[in-house]
Amino acid sequence: MSCENLFREQLRQRGLRLTPQREAVLSVLHAVGRAASPEEIFVRVSAVDAAVDRSTIYRTLDLLDNFKLVTVIDSGEKQRLYELSDREIPHLHLVCRVCGKIMGVDLDVLQPFLTHLDETVKFQIDLTNITMQGICGDCQKVASGNNFISTQS
Repeated sequence: MSCENLFREQLRQRGLRLTPQREAVLSVLHAVGRAASPEEIFVRVSAVDAAVDRSTIYRTLDLLDNFKLVTVIDSGEKQRLYELSDREIPHLHLVCRVCGKIMGVDLDVLQPFLTHLDETVKFQIDLTNITMQGICGDCQKVASGNNFISTQS
C-alpha cells in the first residue's frame, strides 16, 4: 500500500481527512527524496500553495510521525529533519556533527548489539528511529580535536 493510502487510512480511522495541505507536505517529502527540515518543506509547499502556514507543516509532520510514515532525524543542530520511512528496509542514521552529512546504514550492523540487549537486559529497541551522531571520515581527516569516540586504536 502506498504511503498516501496509508496516510489516508490512518487519518480516516481518526476521523480526519487528507486535505490538500497534508497532501502537499507528503508530495514534497516524496519530491525531496532525502531528509528535509520543516523550513525546507514549508518553502516548497508555499511555492505551490501560499496560504499554507508553518503550523500546518508542523502539525502534518507530527501526524506523519505518529503514523510512522516519516522518520525523524535529530541533526544535532537543535533541528529535526524528516524523511519518508522505508518500511521495507529500516536503517540507522549517522549524522556528522561537523558537516551535517547524514548517512543511512543497514541495521544488520547493529544486530549483535540488539541481540545482546534483548538477551541480557530484556530490552528491545524501537528500530523505526535510530540516529547516532559522530564525525564522518572526511571530517575526521581535517578535525583538529578528538572529542568523539573512535573505534580505531
